[in-house]
Amino acid sequence: MRLPAMAKLQFTLFFVLFLTIQTLSASVDTISSDIKLKNVDRTVDISTQLVKVVSKIVLENSGKSSVKHFLFAVEEAAKNNLAFIGAKDSNSKDLRLAETTVKGYDYVKFWRVELKEPLNAGATVNVVVETVFTKALQPYPTAITQQEDQFVKYVGNLYTYSPYYTSTQKTSVILNTKTVESFTKVKPFSQVDGTIIYGPYANVGPFTEKELSIHYKNNSPFLTVTRVERLIEVSHWGNIAIEEVIEIEHTGAKLKGPFSRYDYQQDHHSGPASVRAYKTLLPASASDVYYRDTNGNISTSNMKVKKDSVELDLRPRYPLFGGWRTHYTLGYNVPSYEYLYHSGNEYLLKMRSIDHIFDDMQVDELVTKIILPEGSTGIKLNIPYSVTRLPDSLHFTYLDTKGRPVISFIKKNIVENHIQDFQIRYTFPRLLMLQEPLLVVGFLYTLFLCVIIYVRLDFSIHKSEHKD
Repeated sequence: MRLPAMAKLQFTLFFVLFLTIQTLSASVDTISSDIKLKNVDRTVDISTQLVKVVSKIVLENSGKSSVKHFLFAVEEAAKNNLAFIGAKDSNSKDLRLAETTVKGYDYVKFWRVELKEPLNAGATVNVVVETVFTKALQPYPTAITQQEDQFVKYVGNLYTYSPYYTSTQKTSVILNTKTVESFTKVKPFSQVDGTIIYGPYANVGPFTEKELSIHYKNNSPFLTVTRVERLIEVSHWGNIAIEEVIEIEHTGAKLKGPFSRYDYQQDHHSGPASVRAYKTLLPASASDVYYRDTNGNISTSNMKVKKDSVELDLRPRYPLFGGWRTHYTLGYNVPSYEYLYHSGNEYLLKMRSIDHIFDDMQVDELVTKIILPEGSTGIKLNIPYSVTRLPDSLHFTYLDTKGRPVISFIKKNIVENHIQDFQIRYTFPRLLMLQEPLLVVGFLYTLFLCVIIYVRLDFSIHKSEHKD
C-alpha cells in the first residue's frame, strides 16, 4: 500500500522532530537521587592570587542499579571565575569530564564525571576533583601606599556546592598568614597557624549555600598576563623558533601616593606587594634566548640551565606596583627533533600551547600561531581543551612562492593547569625541501648568466678605431 504524498511529508516531519528532541535531550542530564556524598574533605588554598580547591569525595550509590557517572556543580557566583576543572580516581588516573546542563538549573554550571568502572549498588568510590578560580580575590582596600601591606577579601561558599545530599564534610582554608582581619565563624571551626578549619558539618542538603568571607594579608604577586601572542615557526631544517609578545599588569591593590625609588632601594621591606622579578621556565633544549622591550634588550636578567628546564630570572626595568604594566618580547629556539615526528610524508608536531611564565600565573588571553612549512596540506589540529579556532592564513618570508600556512587559535582564562601539549598533523612532500636550494641555485645561475652576457656584449655607439 503506497502512502499519499501528504502522509509521507507528515511522517518525514514527525521523524525529523523526533530525532531533534532525542538529540537535545541527550545533552541534558538529570540529578539521580540514588547518589550521595558520604564524605567530602575540601581544601581551599587562597595563599596566592589564585583560588585552588581540591575536593576529596567519597561517592556512595544508595540505589539498586549501578551508576556510570555523577554530576559536579559550580554555583552561580563562582562559575564565571572558573578557569580549570579536573577529576581523578583513587589511582590518580584522569577521569573524563563533559560540560552538561540540568533542566531547571540554568544558573548552575554542571559537569558530568565519567567513572572508570560502574559503581554497583551499595558501593562507594573515592574521587578527587580539582578546580582553579581566577580573579576571585579582591583587594581590600583597593589602594595602598608604598609601605603598606596588601589585604584581600575572599568570598565563597562554606559548604561544598553539590546536587547531592552530603552526609559529612569538612573544609580547610589555607592562608599561609596569621594576619587575619576577620573571617566567618560557624561552629565548629578552629584556626591553626595559617589555616582555618571548618567542620565537620553533617547532613548538608543539595545546593546548600552559606557565605564564607575571609579578610587577610596577602602580599603574593598579583600579576596578570592580559595578553600573550605566541608564535611558533616550524622548519624542517632542524629548528623551531618561538617568540612570545607578553603584556603584564599588576592587578593587586593600586599604588596610592608618590613612588620613592630611593626608599625602595634602601629598604628591602618597602613595597611588600610590588613585584621586583619573577621566574619563567623554558624547555631544557632552549637556546639563543633573547628578552627585550620597546627600549631594547634587557640585560639585568639571569638565565640558569637546569636538567629539565631553562630558568629565566626576569627583571623588568621598573618594579610593578598595583595598576602598573609592562610589555616585552621573549624568544628562543629549540631543536625540531624533540617536537616534530614524521613517517614518510606524514608529520606530527607536538608542543605546549603555553610555557610557564611565572608561578601561579593567570592569563586573560592567549593567541597561538603555528607557521608550518610551505606546501603543508591536510592539516589537523588537536587540543586537549576547548579553544576558539581562527581562520587559517598565509605567512610570507624569503624564498616563499605560495606562502606558509598559519594555524591560529585563542584561549582565554588560562592557568598553569593548561600547560599541555597540542598536536598538529599534516602532510608535506619531502621533495619540496629542495625548493629553496633550487631557487637559490637558479637565482645564482641566472645572475652569473646575465653577468657573462653583459661582459661579452658591446654596448658602445661607435666602434673603436685601431691603428694599423
